[in-house]
Amino acid sequence: MFTRQTKREAAVKIVAGEQYLTPDATVRRSSRRDVAPKRLHFSPDTTATNVTEKKTKTEKEKPEKTRIQDEDAEGGVDQTADGHGGLSEYELKRLENIRKNQAFLSSINLLQAREDLHQTTRPKPSQRGLRPQPALKEVLPPRKSLRLQNKPAEKMTPLKEFTALFPHDDMPRVFKKPAGPLLMNPLNQDDGFKLPPQLLELCSEDTKERKRNLDLKEYISALKSMKITEDNVVKVVKDRVFSAAFHPCSSSLLLAAGDKWGKVGLWNLGAEWGDDGVLLFEPHSRPVGCMAFSRVHPTQLFSASYDGSLRCMDVEKAVFDDVYDIDNGLKTFAFMSHDCSTLLVGSWFGEVAIVDRRTPGNSHESLHSLNPKAVRSVSVHPLQMQYFAAAEGRTVSIYDSRYLKKTKSKAVSHLHGHALAITGAYFSPWTGNRVLTSCMDNHIRVYDTSSLTAEPPLFKSISHDMHTGRWLSKISAVWDPKQEDCFVVGSMKRPRRVEVFHESGRLLHSFIDENVSTVLSVTAFHPTRNALLGGNSSGRMHVFYS
Repeated sequence: MFTRQTKREAAVKIVAGEQYLTPDATVRRSSRRDVAPKRLHFSPDTTATNVTEKKTKTEKEKPEKTRIQDEDAEGGVDQTADGHGGLSEYELKRLENIRKNQAFLSSINLLQAREDLHQTTRPKPSQRGLRPQPALKEVLPPRKSLRLQNKPAEKMTPLKEFTALFPHDDMPRVFKKPAGPLLMNPLNQDDGFKLPPQLLELCSEDTKERKRNLDLKEYISALKSMKITEDNVVKVVKDRVFSAAFHPCSSSLLLAAGDKWGKVGLWNLGAEWGDDGVLLFEPHSRPVGCMAFSRVHPTQLFSASYDGSLRCMDVEKAVFDDVYDIDNGLKTFAFMSHDCSTLLVGSWFGEVAIVDRRTPGNSHESLHSLNPKAVRSVSVHPLQMQYFAAAEGRTVSIYDSRYLKKTKSKAVSHLHGHALAITGAYFSPWTGNRVLTSCMDNHIRVYDTSSLTAEPPLFKSISHDMHTGRWLSKISAVWDPKQEDCFVVGSMKRPRRVEVFHESGRLLHSFIDENVSTVLSVTAFHPTRNALLGGNSSGRMHVFYS
């Protein structure tokens, strides 16, 4: 062991110019400098440039003998007997697993599918139809400090006094349109716009119903011939579609749609007026739950709204006439006469009213309370029009309008078997021998009503997903007016589609297309042509036709 005196003597010799140390004063050096630095070859990110630069810098600083030893050591590392570059067993196993995983992913084409998934994008919704209106920005006066103006601060009204001035019960929840006729002034056109004369000519066409009696093979062939293109997807109303109907004219396709906030849109395919053939009106202030064109006066469109108003759009007069009016809660209606002068109107309060348009005013002839729950749909028998079916809660009841009472009216028949709320119940279009019901228990049912017994038998039950959620309109199956035993209904399946069934439960055709990317809750067939419409929650209408 070196003492302090020995180290001092060695230092004196070096200072004196001697370039050696005595054997007794040999300095110990670390053995790490004589060992070649480890190089990790398993990292693919290591570049040869950095290694070479580091090696060159280190070699210049080392003596020649040390460099020779390092090169021999490096040669021994790179050229080991096993040929794996000095990798450990764990590193070799890891590389082998990586190679096997890549080979497996390549065999099932997963990497290619991943690239294709990133390349495919969701199709953008159609930009045809209503154009977004620029929002009017309110110009407010500049804010000025009352303190800098030497003015006293304003006194805030206490909360109790404010609530006393405006009680919650007295605050208007629904801002209804004023009573009386409203002018047909389109919202998407400038002031002074006049309805195009082609619209009146189109609505005045002869619209006699032409019943067809196709067998299933011919009917399926007609369904398959109906196609949709990008031009047949148009935004007709601003918000969610609640109801829609085809005009019965056959020379062109004209349809109407009602949305969540009381707007009614007219769309004529191929027309040049408005926004791609769309004219938008606002006769109501709440959802338009039901609408239908008059069979005798095709220039008239009836619409019922949750705000309690039933109006008639008369294209010839260019007004929305006031037909029936209550505080709120109208849901559905149906024509009770062949001339469409008498209507049966149902409300959310479980009441039905009989309205005669020939009577002056906008009141009812009689009002009847059927059920404490809502009447979601009414349907009049096509041949014996004194009978009508009403969807009440979880039961469909068939009444005779000649024996209705103000309360506790006795039904002729009850259609039982529904576990949840019923969204629609409709007589078959020609004979009324069937009643089609849609229920939230995920079933569509067909009842045999050829003889109106106390409990008509169930003809067929079809499983169908009805859970649309709160942001979509409820799905309801409706008959094809040209075919006695076939109906159409929207679907929650993917890819999105519209399905047509036979009353026996047989699926006849599914309308699937790349232009249909959303749920079409509201559906309806054209009364005379091979055409089908579907409305979604963004106000767009889709039309299949041949």
